[in-house]
Amino acid sequence: MADPEGMAGAAGAGAEGVRRRVFLAIAATWFALAAGCAPRRLPDLGELYNRAAQYHGERRNPVILIPGILGSRLIDSKTGRVIWGAFSGDYADPRDPEGARLCALPMREAVRLEEMRDTAVPGGVLDRLRFPIFGLPGELKAYAEILRTLGAGGYRDEDLGLFGAIDYGEGHFTCFQFPYDWRRDNVENARRLHAFILEKRAYVQAELKRRFGVEGYDVKFDIVAHSMGGLIARYYLRYGTADLPADGSLPPVTWEGSKHVAKAVLIGTPNAGSLEGFKDLVEGLELGFFLPSYEAAIVGTMPSVYQLLPRSRHGALADADSAKPPMDVFDPELWIRMGWGLASRDQDRVLEALLPDAGDPATRRRIALDHLAKCLKRARQFTSALDVPTSPPPGVSLYLVVGDALPTDAVMSVNARTGARAVVEKRPGDGSVLRSSALLDERVGGAWEPTLVSPICWKQVLFLFTDHLGLTKDPAFTDNVLFFLMERPRQD
Repeated sequence: MADPEGMAGAAGAGAEGVRRRVFLAIAATWFALAAGCAPRRLPDLGELYNRAAQYHGERRNPVILIPGILGSRLIDSKTGRVIWGAFSGDYADPRDPEGARLCALPMREAVRLEEMRDTAVPGGVLDRLRFPIFGLPGELKAYAEILRTLGAGGYRDEDLGLFGAIDYGEGHFTCFQFPYDWRRDNVENARRLHAFILEKRAYVQAELKRRFGVEGYDVKFDIVAHSMGGLIARYYLRYGTADLPADGSLPPVTWEGSKHVAKAVLIGTPNAGSLEGFKDLVEGLELGFFLPSYEAAIVGTMPSVYQLLPRSRHGALADADSAKPPMDVFDPELWIRMGWGLASRDQDRVLEALLPDAGDPATRRRIALDHLAKCLKRARQFTSALDVPTSPPPGVSLYLVVGDALPTDAVMSVNARTGARAVVEKRPGDGSVLRSSALLDERVGGAWEPTLVSPICWKQVLFLFTDHLGLTKDPAFTDNVLFFLMERPRQD
């Protein structure tokens, strides 16, 4: 027999739910109208942070900026040609064979990824990207906004000071840009980050002794990392300089990197991957109407891009036959069967430019498939290492800045017979990285829980209502990041 009180309670709860939804809808409409009618009030950063910005003693951690993919200028050390970072003059044009070889990484059978070197070297963080439009100069700001934010907090960038871009006098020792070859394996770049930190640590210690008489201070750095740079930072914090074992297993989590890092602020980092990375590997990289395109075979030589692939367990690649489980995006056989990226027979003309000594299409394909398998195996191992649930040791804090207002590609349907692909579901994000990916929300594709389930222990999360590059331009970004770095108590 039905329980009248229970039915009445359920009805009351239902009515309350309706009232709550109506109230939220009215409130959202009111705030939208108010935002459109009233001028946006911005914080007085000078009033808030001037005193903290003027302090440069030992209690202030220096900052390291780690850009994301495409965020460092690449130069050919032999000729001085720009491989990435400019689209005028004698730059490496991916549309001609020599330029394509400079843009791509080498491929050789039976050779480990880290052993395949070329002549490219990082040439600094790419704060602005200049390109011609109908013969006229154009410009895209990349990391200038982050540097502006750090400058507002009194962080004096070493590069800008040494090259005279800003006259700091002797004050350029509290902010450092970490340029790296973003094409290469992220573990390799995490190991380079360690060497960079040791170098800058010795430099800061010497400056503290010279300026303030403080000797042998245990310098800790704060990291501000954008997009893929956050993956490098997270791997370094967890594993230090440890490589991924050759047998495919995972290294033990030691938090070795935390000896030198106190805070890490991650901005729009695809902690659970992104369909954008998959599309770049399969379709090539399209930068814009006025810029050259990078063919799928060129992008496919870069191990780091595979390490941006979405997790298979989150269902990002769905078989068009709904009765089948999500596709394993790290399975080389799937890529060969679908003819994706380096496995596409349509890319042989590009492979001919990349592998001029291979001789024939069959040899080129064998080399390309070998490289594809190595990159996918490495990416599976790298992402698994980052997904191990663990909490940072005392004194280490992870902060996240993420966009959640733009519809962002979440699920792509793939027809296993024809290879046809189509995005069939979008979810909140920044247009490139899903909110759930940045959080590494394990409720996606799994059991729902009322609170976040993530292998990452976030100290604080800041949600912004803008796109991937716009995150760093938002005044709320500036205000909050300066608080995280300068005023948040160090004992957290």
